[in-house]
Amino acid sequence: MSETNWPEIEARVYMPTFKRAPVTLVRGEGLRVWDDKGRSYLDFIAGVAVNSLGHCHPVVVEALQKQAATLIHTSNLYYTIPQLELAELLIRHSCMDKVFFQNSGAEATEGAVKLARRYGKERLNGAYEVITASDSFHGRTLAMVAASAQPKHQDPYTPLPEGFLNVGWNDVDVIANAITDKTCAVMLEPVQGESGVRIPADDYLRGVRDVCDDRGILLIADEVQTGVGRLGALFGYELAGIEPDIMTLAKGLGSGVPIGAFLCKDSANVFKAGDHGSTFAGNPLVCAVGTAVIRYMVENDIPGHVQEVGAHLMAHLNQIVAEYPSAREARGRGLLVALEFDRDVAGDLSARCLEKGLLINPVRANTLRFAPPLVASRDDIDEAISILRSVLASV
Repeated sequence: MSETNWPEIEARVYMPTFKRAPVTLVRGEGLRVWDDKGRSYLDFIAGVAVNSLGHCHPVVVEALQKQAATLIHTSNLYYTIPQLELAELLIRHSCMDKVFFQNSGAEATEGAVKLARRYGKERLNGAYEVITASDSFHGRTLAMVAASAQPKHQDPYTPLPEGFLNVGWNDVDVIANAITDKTCAVMLEPVQGESGVRIPADDYLRGVRDVCDDRGILLIADEVQTGVGRLGALFGYELAGIEPDIMTLAKGLGSGVPIGAFLCKDSANVFKAGDHGSTFAGNPLVCAVGTAVIRYMVENDIPGHVQEVGAHLMAHLNQIVAEYPSAREARGRGLLVALEFDRDVAGDLSARCLEKGLLINPVRANTLRFAPPLVASRDDIDEAISILRSVLASV
C-alpha cells in the first residue's frame, strides 16, 4: 500500500501562502512531535510560541474533554460560566479591569485599536490615529498589516487603511514628536518577536508610558506573543515596570486552542452595548482551556521556571557566540530568544536541525528564533543545543 503524499495534496487544494518544512506532523506529547513516518522531533517552535504547556498537556486535554461533553458554543447572547471564570482570572492576575475575548491575535489587536478609536472619538475630539513602531508585527488583517511597519507585508495590499503612523523603534523622542491632535494611542510590543526578538532599551517603555500620560493618549501593549509567561513574567509589561491602558493576548493563552483577548483599564473602557461583538469568541470550549492554562501557570509558577531555563538557554547561546565567529549575538527574554549570524544562514541551519530532529524557526534570514514550550526542562535545552552545535560544526 503506497503512502499518502500529503505535500502533493496540499499543492493541489490549499492556497500557496505557506512555505512549509518537508515534514507532516501527526502526533505530539510534551516537547516532542512525530511525523507520519514515525520519526520524533524536539519542538523548539511550539506552534510559534503557542503551545505554552507543550503538546497535549493533561490539563488542556482534560479541560477540552470535559467541556466538549458539556457545552461547546452558545454565542454571546447568553452568560456562560467558563467565559466569566477566565475573565475573572485574567483580571485578578493583571493590572486590567475589563476583558473581551476574540478568536486570534489579529482579532485581539483589531479590537484594541477599535477601542482606542472609540476612546479618541469620545474623549480626544475625534482623534483616531495609532502610532506603531518600525518592524512591528500586529497581525495579518488588512488594518493590522497597516499597523505593522513592515513593507514586505504592506506593499502587496496598498492602498492600506488610514489611521496608522509607523515611526522609528526604540526611540521615545520619535514617538513624542509624532503625536498630534489626531493621535489616540501608541501600540507597541514589549519585545518584537517576529522581527528577530528585538529587545528595547530598559527605559523605552517607561519613557513611552510617560509621554502617553503627558499627552493624554492611550498606550496599547501588544502581548500576543510576549504574554502568558513567555518572557518570564505572566505579562511582559511587568518586566518594564509599567501598566498599559489596553493589552492584547492570544498564542499561549490556549496552549494550542485558538483564543485571543484584549483587556483594558476602566479609564479606557468606552465600549457600549453593540459597539463590538463576535459569534465564536469566548465560547465555553476555548475559555475552559484558557482557564486551565492560566491556573496551571499561576499555581506552578511557570514564569519563574521560564526565568530559570531561559537563563540556561541564554548561557548556552552566549557560549556559541563566543566560539563561532559567524554567530553575532544572542538575545531574548525568558523563552523568547534569538541567535543572530553575520550572514543569511538561518534557513539552512533550521533545515539541517530538522534533519537531526530539532524544530527551530528561521525568523529572519540571518536569525534563528527559540520559542519552546514554557515547560521545557534544562535537559530539553541541553538536547536542543547539542543538536544545534552538531549542525554548526558541519557547516
